[in-house]
Amino acid sequence: MGLVLFPGDDDTSSPDVSWSYTGFGVFRRWLAQAEGFSLDEMHGFGGHRPWNDVFTTLAPLLNHPDDDGPDLTPAQCAAILPRLHEIADQSQGGSTDPLLQRHIDDARQLLVVLQLCIDKDVDLLFG
Repeated sequence: MGLVLFPGDDDTSSPDVSWSYTGFGVFRRWLAQAEGFSLDEMHGFGGHRPWNDVFTTLAPLLNHPDDDGPDLTPAQCAAILPRLHEIADQSQGGSTDPLLQRHIDDARQLLVVLQLCIDKDVDLLFG
């Protein structure tokens, strides 16, 4: 069992991105690290640091229940997109680390899904 992020366009052929729950946690920890903080120190992830104590446009993705909670709006997708693109591009750098390459691949798949949500003006769903 895992988690799938997909556009709410009712088109079963639309692209999506999926992880195991553990894999999604590792992916989000990588993104938080790229933003300069540890996800484990944040409220809701075992820590006590409030989310309003960090500034990142990725917050709606990072501080989201795994498979429940509100969908991300097209506006939130549009806010996440540029920073996620920067992180994926900065991390590329010819690394041979398979985990880093997996994160980059996942980020690029998520970029496609986010862009589709923006283009079609539909929410990003967690399922």
